Amino acid sequence: MKKYPILDKKDTRSGFGAGLLELGRKNPDVVALCADLTGSLKMDAFEKEFPDRFFQIGIAEANMMGIAAGLTIGGKIPFTGTFANFSTGRVYDQIRQSIAYSHKNVKICASHAGVTLGEDGATHQILEDLGMMRMLPGMVVINPCDYNQTKAATLAIAEHHGPVYLRFGRPVVPNFTSPDQKFEIGKALMLSEGTDVSIFATGHLVWKALEACEALEAKGISAEVINIHTIKPLDVDAVLKSVRKTGCVVSAEEHQRNGGLGDAIAQVLTQHYPVPQEYVAVNDSFGESGTPEQLMVKYGLDANDIIKAAERVLKRRGEMVNA
Repeated sequence: MKKYPILDKKDTRSGFGAGLLELGRKNPDVVALCADLTGSLKMDAFEKEFPDRFFQIGIAEANMMGIAAGLTIGGKIPFTGTFANFSTGRVYDQIRQSIAYSHKNVKICASHAGVTLGEDGATHQILEDLGMMRMLPGMVVINPCDYNQTKAATLAIAEHHGPVYLRFGRPVVPNFTSPDQKFEIGKALMLSEGTDVSIFATGHLVWKALEACEALEAKGISAEVINIHTIKPLDVDAVLKSVRKTGCVVSAEEHQRNGGLGDAIAQVLTQHYPVPQEYVAVNDSFGESGTPEQLMVKYGLDANDIIKAAERVLKRRGEMVNA
């Protein structure tokens, strides 16, 4: 397998903050709105440098989405910022009616997603957001894996005309992708080629998939790891090219099993190339308080869970061949 050294460890929300600041310097039409969480979203550098283009809305997320939609009418490119739970669940009606329905050029930027939010607990650990946003017509859904990719994604979505949901997180995680990468919306990235099983991972689970790939290689299993940073539009060609080679799939995401990356891949397999699939995701459960590491293990989102899923799906493939 291809090795990816850890360049450093950073939180992905800081990648968003760095990308937003760079955008502010490049494009005078970029504006930012925040719902009383400027420091948490790492939007403070943008606020300091461009105070006339930063709007502190306060704890009024629905209002923030309406204001952002209105700003697009004057040609602005608004980036909204708050926790993922408040960016989606609290304001779904406003996003649907004011942004998605009229295809407004709003970038919905969401931090503190998933169980890696940790000690804040179940009420803040949204695990349904990718599915909710994926179902909205015309909405692009992006979930980058590390600091560098989050920064690159932030820069890229400013060039895309239309609504985007960009998801990132709070914990410090390995930063291993190239700092000068070009982010292509809807283009999956091959991280390690293999022949036995396809592992499609997104967000924080990408590094876990690489760890699992190394452990599987030691067991004589050749795993192919693909970074699906864009959940919608999904890179169907990349999915099919891989599964036609391996004949079985593991999907890995910090999200509910229902509605996320796994289901997006399953739709492709059902329509084009049915093969066995195993999900590494939260199984119809809310989270709880704990450290990010504890919760990733408890809810089955660790490298070891990807290894077990790969072994299960290989067994299923073998049983089908021998049936």
